[in-house]
Amino acid sequence: MKSDDADSVADWDSNAPEVRADHRAAYDSLRRRCPVARDAAGTWTLLRHEDVCRAALDDITFSSSASRFQSVPNSMDGDQHRRFRKVVDRFLEPSRIALLVPTFREVAEEVVAALPRGVTVDAVEDVGLLVAVRAQSRWLGWPAALEQILCNWVRDNHEATRSGELARTRATAERFDEIVLQQMTRRRTTVSASSGLDVTAELMQTTVEDPAVPGGQRFLTDGETISLLRNWTAGDLGSVARAIGVVLHYVAAYADVQAKLRGSLQDIQALDHAIDEILRMDDPFVANRRATTREVHIGGRTLPQGARVLLNWTAANRDPAVFGAPDAYRPEQNAEQNLVYGIGPHACPGRALATHELREALTAVLRATSAILLSPNQLSTRETLPLGGYARVPVILS
Repeated sequence: MKSDDADSVADWDSNAPEVRADHRAAYDSLRRRCPVARDAAGTWTLLRHEDVCRAALDDITFSSSASRFQSVPNSMDGDQHRRFRKVVDRFLEPSRIALLVPTFREVAEEVVAALPRGVTVDAVEDVGLLVAVRAQSRWLGWPAALEQILCNWVRDNHEATRSGELARTRATAERFDEIVLQQMTRRRTTVSASSGLDVTAELMQTTVEDPAVPGGQRFLTDGETISLLRNWTAGDLGSVARAIGVVLHYVAAYADVQAKLRGSLQDIQALDHAIDEILRMDDPFVANRRATTREVHIGGRTLPQGARVLLNWTAANRDPAVFGAPDAYRPEQNAEQNLVYGIGPHACPGRALATHELREALTAVLRATSAILLSPNQLSTRETLPLGGYARVPVILS
């Protein structure tokens, strides 16, 4: 690792073929020799558990206002973030989300029941994506007619993200905003207070603290509402789909773990620990952006003010200094240090939502089958950065 940061030589190439082929192995290697690494574009990546936690917990030095586009509340800091995060937490409070478990169970069972047996299906597309889109739509009160549109959008968004082309990703994001705006417009014209409010309509009538207005409260603007709904859907659909793909790949690859989970279907805590541990080893939520507000020393490096920084959750979750052998399956032992859902003020507010969706998807597949097997004729395909997990997981359900 360099000790002198004055030069401009990159520590690694984030677009190198070996990184794109298997970024987990690349991060493991890079962490050993350069735990805080700068690429040719000048972006710094934090790879150790200790450094990622330090940055995530210090939102004064490591600002989340690191993107050219504002995201509510993801790209906000300080009191502004607190005010909007309070709105988000109101909708994603665990006891409220727990009421949706029967709905998520029904969705997962519907999807799994429709799958053919004894032939290859894709755990990402045929299970993960359908469960994610259908579950989120029912939670938000969006019509079933949107299902195929949303599935197509997720596929297009992944292609745009992989391309790295700003114009393409912007156009895809604008398409999603149009979907959200259509749902908002429909509620303005057809939903009355007496007919009851779904989550989308409720959000449209929600207020946020604002010390700049009389009374200190105001309704969310359309832009803020669209941004929140974008985060709850566009930001989560593909992630949940890939997470389900990672989990099903692992249980198909490791018969002993699969057998143990089949015997633990009534033990919710054991299932949740198992899912979190599988995602720790192969975290599909790769990184979050930050920007330094001052010069900071971290991991033996000096980062200047205004530096672009990535908190690499995938690498931190495989740090042997915390977890020992990163691929050793130890659900209970590793649970406390697991960073799949982040840490600090920006920790994922949708943890309860994702946990229930993932658990019900895994449970539905296990209950409906006697065996989940990796296809002997087709290989699983890993995603390419900045996405994580698998793009395709061919499995056979017996």
